[in-house]
Amino acid sequence: MSGVLERTLGILETLATAPQGLPLATIADRLDMPRSGCHRLLADLVRLGWVRQTRDHGDYALTLRMTALGLGHLAAAGVVDIAQPLLDRLAEATGELVRLSVWQEEVLTWVAKAQGARSGLRYDPDQGQVARLSCSAAGQAILSTMSDEQALMQVARQGFGRPEDFGPNAPTTAKALSAALVETRARGYSVTIETFTAGMTAIAAPIVAPDGALLGAISVAGPCVRFGADRIAAIGAELVAAAAELGIAGAASPLFRSRAPTLA
Repeated sequence: MSGVLERTLGILETLATAPQGLPLATIADRLDMPRSGCHRLLADLVRLGWVRQTRDHGDYALTLRMTALGLGHLAAAGVVDIAQPLLDRLAEATGELVRLSVWQEEVLTWVAKAQGARSGLRYDPDQGQVARLSCSAAGQAILSTMSDEQALMQVARQGFGRPEDFGPNAPTTAKALSAALVETRARGYSVTIETFTAGMTAIAAPIVAPDGALLGAISVAGPCVRFGADRIAAIGAELVAAAAELGIAGAASPLFRSRAPTLA
């Protein structure tokens, strides 16, 4: 990784995946940077208030400044006002985690959520992460709106990822992914069982504006033991309806509409 700006952004992105913090050596190794250079950039980020050390000479972690910036951006873009009431309603109805992801610049990012589980097993990953298109329910929902050729180009750009980082059923070949997309198109929503995360089932529907612009996806996820075939079908129908509602409302948000491609 070369260039001060590229390296600095790489540090911020790496720390965003580790709220507990990471040691200098780990950050430098992940970014293929000299440790001395990484230390200098971290010192600048600490001085400017974007990064903190969790203890004297210890791990580095993001401060809340980055979180506040992201939340402020989402609020200014109208995402919270538009989507949160619907997410809350779905979470209450399903008793599961409901998430909204936005498709922008050919990247799918989870930006909002509502947790419906009040007790027992809960699935509640961090927000702000980029979704793996090949094995997340939201990713497969997005890919299902494209031709196989377009979908595989998107996955080739991002990669299938390392199998050990995802669930045991994560597709690792173009053939397996294409088969999943055929089923998703037929249903109108994606279903992933132990693909993104072991032990978890997720369902997602793509959000498309009335003019055909692809905006994002809405998903429901939770432990596999709570998702039988009938419940999956019922939740899938709810997600399709919610996605249609968001497709209309999302036209008012500059975040949703920022360079969203129009489906052919």
